[in-house]
Amino acid sequence: MTHLNQTDALNEKIIIVQNKQANELKLLKEQFHHTYQSLRPINLIKSTLHEVELAPEIKTNLFNNVIGLTTGYLSKIVLFGSSRNPITKLMGTLLQFAMTNIASKHGQDIKLAGENIVHRILKFRINKKKEFHHNGDA
Repeated sequence: MTHLNQTDALNEKIIIVQNKQANELKLLKEQFHHTYQSLRPINLIKSTLHEVELAPEIKTNLFNNVIGLTTGYLSKIVLFGSSRNPITKLMGTLLQFAMTNIASKHGQDIKLAGENIVHRILKFRINKKKEFHHNGDA
């Protein structure tokens, strides 16, 4: 009789261990799927962009760097064009590097100056329209 009870107890323990193993396997598969999805390139890009949205200092740094790179590139193009002379190319690259560095450090100032210029242009155009309409009525 004891032998039968020990066998039943052992069978119960085996079933419990098998159920535990099946649950752990299910959890492991779910975790693997989640990890696989998070490591896909598109999801990495999305999560990075989401982090950028949440961190204002990253936005500011990114904005300043974009302004710096754009300013440096435009400075090189405007002042040196597309020269084939190696010395001119070197000078253009040095100017581009310097302008990029300066502009990226002062991105907010450049942004404010740009907004001020746009505001003045719009104000000037509005005044010209008013002046045109006023002179047209006379």
